[in-house]
Amino acid sequence: MAWLNYQHLYYFWTVAREGTITAAGEKLRLAQPTISTQLRVLEKTLGHKLFERQGKRLVLTETGRMVYRYADEIFGLGRELLDRLEGRPGGGRVSLRVGVADVMSKQVVHRLLRPALDCPEPVQLMCFEGKPTELLARLALYELDLVLSDSPAPPEVKFKGFNHLLGESPLAVVGVRRLARKFRRGFPQSLDGAPFLLATPNTSQRRALDLWFTSLSIRPKIVAEFEDSALSKVFGQAGDGLFVIPAVIEAETRRVYEVETVGRLDPVRVQYYAISLEQKLRHPGVVAVVEGAELSLDPGARKGGKPGLRKAPGKRVRSLGRKQS
Repeated sequence: MAWLNYQHLYYFWTVAREGTITAAGEKLRLAQPTISTQLRVLEKTLGHKLFERQGKRLVLTETGRMVYRYADEIFGLGRELLDRLEGRPGGGRVSLRVGVADVMSKQVVHRLLRPALDCPEPVQLMCFEGKPTELLARLALYELDLVLSDSPAPPEVKFKGFNHLLGESPLAVVGVRRLARKFRRGFPQSLDGAPFLLATPNTSQRRALDLWFTSLSIRPKIVAEFEDSALSKVFGQAGDGLFVIPAVIEAETRRVYEVETVGRLDPVRVQYYAISLEQKLRHPGVVAVVEGAELSLDPGARKGGKPGLRKAPGKRVRSLGRKQS
C-alpha cells in the first residue's frame, strides 16, 4: 500500500497558496532547492505533474487543482482539531461549492440547497451562478462539488460525471390581477396573442413551451426574454406581461410578487438535475441535497398536502457519455 507523505503535501499546498517557491520558502523558512526537491518527490509518488510554469509563477495542472482541494480540506481539518484540543470553538466546516445554472428559479435553488445547511456535519455553502457549459467545465476541474441545472449534462460533455434526476414539476402561467383575469377565461386558447415574458430560446423550459404553444396553434406576443428567471418575475410584478414558473413555487411566487395564477400547463414540465463527478455520493452536503430533493421541492408532502413535484420513480443516475442506468 502506498502512503502519502503529508510533509510533502504541506509543501505543495503552501506553494499553491503562495504562487511561487520563493514565497513559499520564506513562509516555511526553507531553502528553494529543498522545496523543489520535495515537490518532485511528491509528483513522482502520485505519478502526476502538479505544476506547470507560466513565466515566473507556478500554475496548477488539472490534477494539481484536484490535489489542492483535498490538501485544503486535510489541513483545514488539522486546524480544527488543534482548535478543539485547545478549547477554542471549532470553526471548521466542510465547504460545498455549487454551480447553479442561471436559468433556474432562485426559489427552487434555495429549496434544493437548504438541506445541506441542516447536515449533522457543518457545511459552508458557496454558490456560483453561470451558464451550464461553464459550470460543467469548472466541475470537471474539481472547482465545484455539484452543478444544479434544469437539464442533464449534454452528451458532448466528455468528462466522467453523473446526472442525478431530482424531480420534475409542471409549469404555471401567472401575472398581475389585471392580466390574470383577462386571460384566465378560455385558458389556454386565451393565451394566443397574450403578452409574455419568457426564458431565452437556449433553455430547456423555453423549448418545451414553444413545442406546447405550437401544438395548440398559440402565438404569444413575446414582450421580453430573460436568462435570469428572477428578472422576469420583477417585470411580471410590474405588469409588463405574463410569465411562467414551476408550479412547485406557485404559492410562494403569488405571495411574494403579488400575482395570480392564470392556469397550469400540466403537459409541460421542468426537470431538476444535480450533476456530480461521482455516482456513489460521499460529500455530506451533496448527499443531503440529492436525498432531500423530494421533500425540499414538495413541502406539502410532509403535511399530506397535494404535491407539486413529481418524483421520478427509483434512482435515476446517468453517467455522461454512457447508457442511462
